[in-house]
Amino acid sequence: MMTDDIDARRESLIKGLCFYLNENPDILVQEYMDMTEATALTAIEKTTVGIYVSRDTPGNDCPDVGIIIEGVVVLQDLDSVALAVAMLFGLFYSLNMSYPSQLRYTFEVIQKVVMELDATQLSRKAQNLKTKLLM
Repeated sequence: MMTDDIDARRESLIKGLCFYLNENPDILVQEYMDMTEATALTAIEKTTVGIYVSRDTPGNDCPDVGIIIEGVVVLQDLDSVALAVAMLFGLFYSLNMSYPSQLRYTFEVIQKVVMELDATQLSRKAQNLKTKLLM
């Protein structure tokens, strides 16, 4: 399905990066549809780190996007998943938190390849992606 929505394209790119690095994008972005508030709250409380997207219906153009850390919603009402990923990266970096082990390569690529922060030592996966991007 083709779309002109730049936010949907950015979200697909972020999820594609997870897939490319053999990581599960559902750990990073958890989508909740047609859930009661109590059910969603229970699921959020079980989340260590991630982004939630709450939609009333599939394809809803105005989802509620937020960031969860240690089962607590720390940011909410964000405009898009891409903005939430940037904000989550900023929280990791500013609070000196470790990346979740299930998403370490995704955040390493964002940090060292995209943002070029501490880009001297790359894992093999990140180095291979950087090499392919520069060819």
